[in-house]
Amino acid sequence: MNIVSQASTDGDGRSRVSLGELIGLRQRVTRAKPLAMVSRSARSGQQSSRLYGRGMDYAESRVYQAGDDVRRLDWRLTARSGKLHTKLFQEDREGCLLILFDTHASMQFGTRRRFKSVQAARAAAFAAWYAARAGERVGIMAFGRAEQLLRPQAGTRGALAICGALANWDATSPSSQRVEPLGDAVTRAGRLLHGASRVLLVSDGFSCDAPARARLLGLTRHAALGVLVIADVLERGTVRPGRYPVEHAGERSEVLLESERQRSEFQQALGAGPARLSQMAGSLGLRCSEVDTAAEPFEQVASLLGMPRPAR
Repeated sequence: MNIVSQASTDGDGRSRVSLGELIGLRQRVTRAKPLAMVSRSARSGQQSSRLYGRGMDYAESRVYQAGDDVRRLDWRLTARSGKLHTKLFQEDREGCLLILFDTHASMQFGTRRRFKSVQAARAAAFAAWYAARAGERVGIMAFGRAEQLLRPQAGTRGALAICGALANWDATSPSSQRVEPLGDAVTRAGRLLHGASRVLLVSDGFSCDAPARARLLGLTRHAALGVLVIADVLERGTVRPGRYPVEHAGERSEVLLESERQRSEFQQALGAGPARLSQMAGSLGLRCSEVDTAAEPFEQVASLLGMPRPAR
């Protein structure tokens, strides 16, 4: 992918993704400590991964999550705490991150600072730069209006390719307003993992359907899964009385919200997607974090990827 040729599609960073900004996020990542590398192999990119698999080196124990191998139960800690705990082991291998990226029309919305689509792209780019600096391969699969896969690549090349893809998908008008349920997207991702040892889902949750629950759980048997929920400020907070301008498909109108009931119903409808995805992730015991459009997503992404936070 030729990143330079896409400069003409560079957005404003508010309603449209800015390629320059996504590339510039690399500088923030340089202030974070990289993952520890091992010298037992000369294979390029090999590291002592913080992804936990079937290696023989014990890493730590955590509370049992649905889908964990019962043969890995930590019986001593379980007996002491009264709660099931699972042993986690390190794998010495080349890490690989696959980002599942939501491109549904619901992402093209925002009332503060930037659209959800722009915030999601920033989070995905940040994850790509983090993984690249850690010596991992990184790929991305778009679902929703765009259904494309960028196969995992290593290093700066892989992160730049993802930045270019994110800007390109955002700048390209879809031929249809296709809705791909999250369950279908997860099924597709399961066939396209390409050896990914962890997966980061970036979505506002409006595509979340009933089959997604079992399919997300199934995905955890093959890769560590983190969920980043993108929400607009208005979807998370209390709606104040007043008139709210709304624009859709080039047409502008106003929504009048005066009574408490009107505001409550409006907020519940507006925040239904993020709430649904957060609740589903929580019920499955998945690592999950939520970020709104006015905040910076760096700490949430770093936490989900299990990496050190960037220096301020």
